[in-house]
Amino acid sequence: MKQRLLIVMAVALLGAVHSSQSIAQELASSPTETNLAAEPDSAAADISLIRASSEAFVDAFNKHDAKAVAALWTEQGEYVDDSGRTIVGRDAIEKDYAAFFDENPDVKIQIVIDSLRVPSGEVAIEDGRAVVDPPPAGAPGVSKYTAVHAKVDGKWLMASVRDTWIETQVTRQSIADLDWLIGSWVAEEYGVQYESTCRWVAGEQFVERSYTTTQPDGTQVSGVQLIGWNPLEGRVQSWSFSPDGGHDFGVWSPLHDGWMAEMRGTTGEGVPTSSVNLLKRLDDNAYVWQSVERSVGQTPLPDTNEVVIKRQATATVNAESAEPEPNRNATN
Repeated sequence: MKQRLLIVMAVALLGAVHSSQSIAQELASSPTETNLAAEPDSAAADISLIRASSEAFVDAFNKHDAKAVAALWTEQGEYVDDSGRTIVGRDAIEKDYAAFFDENPDVKIQIVIDSLRVPSGEVAIEDGRAVVDPPPAGAPGVSKYTAVHAKVDGKWLMASVRDTWIETQVTRQSIADLDWLIGSWVAEEYGVQYESTCRWVAGEQFVERSYTTTQPDGTQVSGVQLIGWNPLEGRVQSWSFSPDGGHDFGVWSPLHDGWMAEMRGTTGEGVPTSSVNLLKRLDDNAYVWQSVERSVGQTPLPDTNEVVIKRQATATVNAESAEPEPNRNATN
């Protein structure tokens, strides 16, 4: 419980982070900000500052620097967990984090900011999710948080953070929830074309996703991913392989409108990679994909743009017979 409540005291799915496999690096060329284009210059600047503070939190947390973490709160900042437990004041927050890091020497955190708005020049509201590695004990779930930021002497600090733990009911049947992915999919952005095919394999125990990206100069890169139920861990997982010898491992958690996958892997050169990949289903024939909290080695990468991937209205392949069958989900 303590690990669960402390991981979200922050200001803040398909594919992997390495360059040969990531749709993000192949279909997007710039980071996504929260409505920056539509915001006044002052609001856009404030949003950028709050995002920078979020990155500072993740960095301090992953270095287990309790003092630096607590410095991101106001002097009387407060945190309220999902049971009503309240921690008030920078000193108390630092003390709790120090104890938490002592008890969890290997823990790391990633955050996903879902929305960030500045209703006034002195107050900002952030909603998001937090995930840790290794995950907390108990039933799997997602930590959702709301953080209220206050501008103090020109610096954005957390004034209040409230946490809600939402359990995700992951069962063996969850893999069947991916049935709508079976078929062929296409996307194009910045001149890069993406094609993938998903099919059932091994007696419909796993989904195999094979993909190819084509650069404007005609260069192509292909790879494969397997998604299935791990009975030992009791969760949906994925295993991805890219042509440069890179590979990664993902833990999937269902969301109300899709999936979130926490990815860990390595490039073909042995450089560690990580990302949080989000898949949001729009309907039977389209979904939105985005990769956030990405890194290669010690280098953070920008979040990708959201990419809309659409179903290709062609026949899919029956994995058991290797014969084409009609795509029941495709529209005419």
